[in-house]
Amino acid sequence: MGVDYYNILKVNRNASEDDLKKAYKRLAMIWHPDKNPAGKRPEAESKFKQISEAYDVLSDPTKRQIYDLYGEEALKSGQFPPPSTSHYYHHRTNNNTTSFQFNPRDADDIYAEIFGSESGAGGGGGRGYRDGFFRTSNGAGGPEFAGTSSGPGPGLRKAHAVENTLACSLEELYKGFKKKMKISRTVTDSAGKVRILEEILTIEIKPGWKKGTKITFPEKGNQEPGFIPADLVFVVDEKPHALYKRDGNDLVVNQEITLLEALTGKTLDLTTLDGRNLVIPLTDIIKPGAEMVAQNEGMPISKEPGRKGNLRIKFDVKYPSRLTTEQKSDLKRVLGGVSL
Repeated sequence: MGVDYYNILKVNRNASEDDLKKAYKRLAMIWHPDKNPAGKRPEAESKFKQISEAYDVLSDPTKRQIYDLYGEEALKSGQFPPPSTSHYYHHRTNNNTTSFQFNPRDADDIYAEIFGSESGAGGGGGRGYRDGFFRTSNGAGGPEFAGTSSGPGPGLRKAHAVENTLACSLEELYKGFKKKMKISRTVTDSAGKVRILEEILTIEIKPGWKKGTKITFPEKGNQEPGFIPADLVFVVDEKPHALYKRDGNDLVVNQEITLLEALTGKTLDLTTLDGRNLVIPLTDIIKPGAEMVAQNEGMPISKEPGRKGNLRIKFDVKYPSRLTTEQKSDLKRVLGGVSL
């Protein structure tokens, strides 16, 4: 028999489709690589693949029948005696054996199908991947992607690429992050049957990436008869920030200070995009429209790891709306001898 798929999933040989799904969900939640620390990840990846393969075989009537009758080796080699009433197998060979091609499904596709079909039910699997859900259609009926042209491949035309805006906060673009996106796309099998496939893509945003940066997943869009599947493209966009504006690799902040502070000084307290407290003393006289530069406190430069742009502080000096006669007299007395 070789590998015991029933034992891997911890189900009996009469397990129903529902039994298999419940067993898979329980074990996938334990052994999915993303749910394990880095030191345990190699073991988790191996276990996760075993669980996925077991579910793939036992949940497919054809694969399960071959496995039950002839075992793992026959299933994977595709060579075994034909049952007298079989209608499952691809073709018979001249030496009275039946040839079957074993095509295992991708573990991540199975995971996306099981948890995605239940909108996050059954434990953290769905919740962990609900950051985004996109259909890759670009036709009528609510397109969530705008089509862009793509060149044709040899022999087949390639469908237009589909694009979606990926809105990122300035903090996310500063620190970088990974985002799980669940997509739903149509695929056409060799028999011409169209089905909807759900899967999870991991989008990795590098620190310092700019608005307009494109992340392309080749041929992850819809597949139509006679066409190569479309590329799926995510385009980085930048959400407005309450304090900072980005100018290339620099960050710009506008700071309003009073005339008194401009003349006598003060200390600025700024919170950086990675949560640090930045203390900047103002000791010189600040003139209206002046700009101060804090070196290496801007955005990371994606092509030069370790380097950052600058933080530019632009000052707006707020003047008093009126002065009393006594205040004017005091200012003349204090500033009368000051050279400008």
